[in-house]
Amino acid sequence: MVCRILKLFNKRITNSTKLYSLCSEPECLLFSQIWQAALSALNPNPTDSCPLYLNHAAVASLPSRVSRHNSPSSAHFVSRLVRSCLPGGNNRCIVMVCERSDVFPSSCAIARAFPIFSRRSTSSRRAEKKHVTVEFVIVGQDNNPLDAAELECLSNAADGVRLAARIVDTPCNEMNTDHFLDEIKAVGTELGIIPVIIRGEELKQRGFGGIYGVGKAAEHPPALAVLSHTPDGATQTIAWVGKGIVYDTGGLSIKGKTTMPGMKRDCGGAAAILGAFKATVKQGFKDNLHAVFCLAENAVGPIATRPDDIHTLYSGKTVEINNTDAEGRLVLADGVVYASKDLSADIVLDMATLTGAQGISTGKYHAAVMTNSEQWESACVRAGRSSGDLAHPLVYCPELHFSEFTSAMADMKNSVADRENAQSSCAGLFIGSHLGFDWPGVWVHVDIASPVHAVSISYCRPECF
Repeated sequence: MVCRILKLFNKRITNSTKLYSLCSEPECLLFSQIWQAALSALNPNPTDSCPLYLNHAAVASLPSRVSRHNSPSSAHFVSRLVRSCLPGGNNRCIVMVCERSDVFPSSCAIARAFPIFSRRSTSSRRAEKKHVTVEFVIVGQDNNPLDAAELECLSNAADGVRLAARIVDTPCNEMNTDHFLDEIKAVGTELGIIPVIIRGEELKQRGFGGIYGVGKAAEHPPALAVLSHTPDGATQTIAWVGKGIVYDTGGLSIKGKTTMPGMKRDCGGAAAILGAFKATVKQGFKDNLHAVFCLAENAVGPIATRPDDIHTLYSGKTVEINNTDAEGRLVLADGVVYASKDLSADIVLDMATLTGAQGISTGKYHAAVMTNSEQWESACVRAGRSSGDLAHPLVYCPELHFSEFTSAMADMKNSVADRENAQSSCAGLFIGSHLGFDWPGVWVHVDIASPVHAVSISYCRPECF
């Protein structure tokens, strides 16, 4: 009965009218009394929930106000409440009451709450598929029903979020570089795009010293893969470059037993780029869009890169390796230069789980953004607030920070001399330096080291709302 009344509530309410006005049947009147009692019991600080009908249903509330560095949608609280309050069962219903501007971030937040990957045996979980129906009640001045195009946008964004989450959750024995290439090919097939793939020794021959040097010791060879969307009438070219380290042992600068677990997530940047590319192209993106995936496993082996080795990257610049665990910046440096030089991108955005220091710099909910454009810095923060994928700027000051990479033997080292001097900013500057600090295009660097396991990044444009 509860689900039926909730569906009635969704279909017939268009403003803040109370539930009891919808129905005069005795069970509805009874439910309206329970509903009002539940609402009266809520005391959000910042959230609260109340079970109904012996936990067969629940009503939950979000903060009435949030700070200027949070999303007005309270997206992170939405995910948390769905995970903690949704009753069990195979067929469940979520009714989300919000303003129109909060529909997109709320839908992505709900999608995050239902991960796909699991290897639990059937004896420990139900074999039946579970279905969750999500319905939105739009309140406020613009409370017209969602049209078909808007619903398709929500569906595409949710699919992108869950694709990225599945890849990030999958361990390296099932998501090595070969498997990641299969995921890229599958998206390409769905979109009618044939990927460009450069692998193994060809990387070395063509000058991709960063990607090759990081991944050469692994059983499965490293790769650079590109999906390209080139519609007629495009006026600019955008490249998204993702760090796809399918597992990061740290290389010979090996991680410890407490810091290595979880490094299957080090492909989170590439996973997010793949999910976002799929969603964006399906929405009919009008400009040239390239997704560049820098794939490698940072493994230990007889031919692994050693500290003191010097590699020549795709930019032509030489790098003295002083920390093999600072590998993400090496693969991304190759990727962004390829985007600029070979794909003629006007705008290059790289995304990576780059530094553990990111969580210290901007916290586990806010991605760290560094860019050579003040305008784009502000735009990224606004996009984060409107999409629910929060972002906050890092210091951009090459003249004070890039000297941390000074090398007597090469153009630069790959890790900083002083780890207490804006470490996340310096890591981003390493990538930007291979484009050149005087590069005329727009470069944006997004570090999601902490958000990758707090949320799954979704960058489908929410302009339809």
